[in-house]
Amino acid sequence: MDRIMNALAALLTALVVPGAALLASLALFGAFVALVGVNPLEVYELMYRGAFGSWFSWQNTLTRAAPLILTALCTALPAQLGLVVIGGEGALVLGGLAAAATGVALDGAPVALVMGAMGLAGMAAGAALIGGVGALRHRRGVNETISSLLLTYIAIAVMNHMVEGPLKDPASLNKPSTAPLAEAYQIGPLPGMDVHWGLVLGVLCAVAAWVLMSRTVFGFAARMVGGNPRAARMAGLPVGRLLIVTTALAGAAAGLAGMVEVAAVHGRANAALVAGYGSTGVLVAFLARQNPLAVIPVAILFGGIGASGGLLQRRLGLPDASVLVFQGIIFVVLLASEAMQGRVRLFAPAPILPAAAKEA
Repeated sequence: MDRIMNALAALLTALVVPGAALLASLALFGAFVALVGVNPLEVYELMYRGAFGSWFSWQNTLTRAAPLILTALCTALPAQLGLVVIGGEGALVLGGLAAAATGVALDGAPVALVMGAMGLAGMAAGAALIGGVGALRHRRGVNETISSLLLTYIAIAVMNHMVEGPLKDPASLNKPSTAPLAEAYQIGPLPGMDVHWGLVLGVLCAVAAWVLMSRTVFGFAARMVGGNPRAARMAGLPVGRLLIVTTALAGAAAGLAGMVEVAAVHGRANAALVAGYGSTGVLVAFLARQNPLAVIPVAILFGGIGASGGLLQRRLGLPDASVLVFQGIIFVVLLASEAMQGRVRLFAPAPILPAAAKEA
C-alpha cells in the first residue's frame, strides 16, 4: 500500500506542479496585460483562437511544435544525468548550417542520398557542440550550463560568418543566406495538411529517447549517474562515457531540428534560424519534468502560445513579443514551484517500513 501511495504521490507531482505553475502564470500574465489597459479574458480567448481555434491555427501550432520537441530533448536527455544543458539554440543553428551546406554541395545527387546526408550532417554538428559540453564537464569540470550558453553565442557567430562570407549566395543581398536548396531536397507536408514531416521526426525521436532512458540498460545506468555519480563510479559504471554519449545524443536531436527548419521551412540557412526555439525548448523540457514523452504535448502547448502572438498584435495592439513575456513568467513560476515541492504534504512520499516494523 505504501508503494502505491508513493506512486500516486509521484503522479500527482508530475501533474499538479506544472498545472499549478501554468495557472499561476496565467494569473500573473493577466495582471500584466491589465496594467496596460487590456482585458485579460480577451487576451486568453485570442490566445486560444490563435493556437487551437481553427484548423489553420492547429497546423501553425504543430509546425512550431516540431523543432520545440527536438530542442527540448537537448535539455531533457542530459537532465537524466543531473546536467542542465541550455545550448539547444546553438546546436539547432549549427545543424541547420551544416545541413544547408551539405544540400548545396550535393546538388544533383539522388534525393534519398542528399536527404540522409543533410540529416546526418545536422545531427553531427549538433552532437559535436553539445557533446563538447559533456566532454568539458567530464574532463575539466566546466559547468555545463555556462559552457552550453556561451557556445550557443559562438555557434550563432559562426553561422553569421559563414552565411555572410564563404557560403553566401550572391543573390541574397538584403538578407545574407546560403544558396537555396533544390525543391527536391526540401521536406514536404504531411498528406492533407500544411504541417511538414518534421513533426513526425520529432515525435519518433521523443519516443525513441523515452525507450532509451526508461527501457534500456544504458538509460538505467544514466539515471544512476544522475542520482549519485560517486556511487555510480564505485559500482564501476563508465560515468564519463555515459555523460559524453548522452550529451552528444541530445545535441544530435537539436541539430536535427536545424536540418528540419532548413529543409522544411526556410529552404536555406540564414539568421532566421535564430528564432528562439532552443530557448523555448529549455522551458518545454522543464515543464515536462524532463520526460521525453511529456515533451510532446508541452511542445504543442508552447507552439500554440507562439502561434498566437500575431493575433494578439493584430487584434489588441500588443507587441508580438508579449507571448515571450508569458513564457518567461511560466519559467520563473515553474522554478518557484519546484523549490516549494516537498514542502507541501501532498507531495511527501509515505515512508516504506520493513515488514517486521509493521508487525510490531
